[in-house]
Amino acid sequence: MKNFLRILSVSILLSLVGTPAKAQNESDERALLEVQNGISISKDSLFKLNLRFRMQNRFGLRTESGEDLSIEQTDFRVRRMRLRLDGYVLNPRIQYYIQLGFSKSDMDLDGGSFAQPIRDAIIYYYFNPNFYVGFGQSKLPGNRERVVSSGNLQFVDRSIANGVFTLDRDFGFFAYYTLPTKGKAQYQLKGAVSTGEGRNPSPGDNGLSYTGRIEFLPFGKFKNGGDYSEGDLEFEPKPKLSLALTLNSNQNAVRARGQLGSDLYAKRDQKVLIADAMFKYRGWGVLAEYFQRKSPDPITRNSAGATRVVWIGKGHNIQLSKMISSKSELALRYAEVRPEDEIKPYESQGDEVALGFSRYLNGHRIKLQGNLGYGWANNEWNLVNTSNFWFGTFQVEFGI
Repeated sequence: MKNFLRILSVSILLSLVGTPAKAQNESDERALLEVQNGISISKDSLFKLNLRFRMQNRFGLRTESGEDLSIEQTDFRVRRMRLRLDGYVLNPRIQYYIQLGFSKSDMDLDGGSFAQPIRDAIIYYYFNPNFYVGFGQSKLPGNRERVVSSGNLQFVDRSIANGVFTLDRDFGFFAYYTLPTKGKAQYQLKGAVSTGEGRNPSPGDNGLSYTGRIEFLPFGKFKNGGDYSEGDLEFEPKPKLSLALTLNSNQNAVRARGQLGSDLYAKRDQKVLIADAMFKYRGWGVLAEYFQRKSPDPITRNSAGATRVVWIGKGHNIQLSKMISSKSELALRYAEVRPEDEIKPYESQGDEVALGFSRYLNGHRIKLQGNLGYGWANNEWNLVNTSNFWFGTFQVEFGI
C-alpha cells in the first residue's frame, strides 16, 4: 500500500511539473505547467499565463540631523508586495500584463487616500517583433530609473530626482517600435497618449498628456534586457550603451508633479524634458539622468489664499556601480533637485548621496541590500544644519 501511494504521489507531481516531450507530441489536450521563470501555464498557442510574486521587507533609520545621530524615524514595513500576471489569450499576438500591489505603499495609502491596488492593467497587440501597441494603464516611457522595475534596482529606492520629476504610470494608448539597422546599432521609438492624471483616473477634461521617447543603442542590445536593469550582473564582455531623450506635454494637469503630487487649486500646462543614459562593461555600470519641468504659471491659490505650486525646476541623478564578485556589488549615487526661483518660497532644493551594497543570491529576484546615505537641503550640506540627516536601510527582496 505504501509503495502504491508513493507511485501515485510521484505521478501526480510529474503531471503538475510538466509532460515529457513524447507525450506532448502525442496529445495536445493537456495544459503544460512550467516553473523555471515563475509559474507558467500554457495550452498550445491559445493561452498562456505567467504568474510571479515578489516582496520587499525593509528596516530603515533616519537621524535627527547631520550632527545629532539620535533616531528621528524608523521604517519597519513590507515596502512592496506584488503579484504579476502576464501572457496571451487566443493568439500569441494578443498579450496582457497585470500587476497588483498589496502593501500600504503599493496602494498609495501613505497619504491617506483610497486604496489603489491596480498598478498595471494593459493589453498589447504585436504586429511583429519590432512593433507593438498597448491600451490600458502602465508606466509611461519616461526616465529610465522609473521604467526599471523596482525589483531590478541596485538601491532600495529610486532617487529624489525621480520622486520629483518622473512621469510614472498613466492610462492611455501606447506604441513601441524598434528600428532595425544594417549594423549592431539600434533605435527604439516609444510614445503614449494618456489622461495625464496618473493611476486609476476619474473621468476628466480634454487635457491629455503626450509622451515621446527615442533610445539609441550604438553597440547593440544589452544581454537579457540589461538596459532596463541596474547593475552589470551579466558582466557585459563588450561595452554597451543606451542614450535616450523623452519629451512630455501634460495639458490642463491637475497635480503638482503631472501624474503625481498633491492636487492643484487650478489646472496648469506642464512640460517635462528627460535625458538619460545607461552604460555597462565587465561588471561596471553607470546610470545618468537629467530632468527639467516647466509651466507658464506654476502658482495656484484657492479662495482662502492657500498656495499650491507646480514643481518646476531641474534635477540630476547619477549612479556608479561595480560588481566586486559574481554575486556582490557596490554602488554610489548622487542626486539633486533644484526648484526655479519662482517657487523657491514653497519648495526646497534637495541633495542626497548614498552608498549601496547588494548581495544577489538569485539575480535581482532574491537579494540582500543595504544603503547608507546623507541628505541635505538648500545647498547647506554641513552637519550642524538641522534639516540635514543621515539614513540607513536594510532590505530583503524575495520573489519568483
